[in-house]
Amino acid sequence: MTTLWTVVAALAVMCGGLCEEKTFLQRAGSAFRSRQYRSLLTVSNGESFGNWTWPEMCPEDFFAVGFSVRVEPNQFGLDDTALNGIRLICAKDGKRNFLYSIESHTGYFGEWSQPQYCPSGVLSAFQIRVEPHQGLFGDDTAVNNIKFRCSSNPTLEAPGTEWGEYGHWSHECQDGGICGIETKMEEYQYGLDDSSLNDVRFHCCVRSQEAK
Repeated sequence: MTTLWTVVAALAVMCGGLCEEKTFLQRAGSAFRSRQYRSLLTVSNGESFGNWTWPEMCPEDFFAVGFSVRVEPNQFGLDDTALNGIRLICAKDGKRNFLYSIESHTGYFGEWSQPQYCPSGVLSAFQIRVEPHQGLFGDDTAVNNIKFRCSSNPTLEAPGTEWGEYGHWSHECQDGGICGIETKMEEYQYGLDDSSLNDVRFHCCVRSQEAK
């Protein structure tokens, strides 16, 4: 027994602060789409191509605390699509050792950025940067970037592209935070002008009494 405890103690000394708590991230998909929500956050400057796709929701008592985006950089004369997807990262009670991700339908171009997180609190409002319709022979990109406001007040901006302008902020989620996402996507155009992500809306859920 003495030998066993000696080994355990030696391992603890060797760890010396290097053994950090691991974070597990799991894709939620549409498994929790029946979760009840209070309201939808919307903005008025989204573009009109494509259709609204399926909702994805954080699990019960989880809220979005961070996000990443799929963005195609400037194609320099070829077809640009800019922002292609938004991925929310959900946590429970501020604990970030086990996370879920949700994203609804995303486009096919670009790479996912590194996640950004609220320093505390949850995502509670958003604003999108949109390039308006460029006409019959123009190159449409629609949504170019997004900002989120955290309930603790900091603002987070995605590493998107710069065409278009930001519109007004959405309303704020009250007594909780963002818990779901739906995207408006133009499907792949097979060599014609792709605009990909055209609009987004987010679900607001109320924090349960037990979690308050």
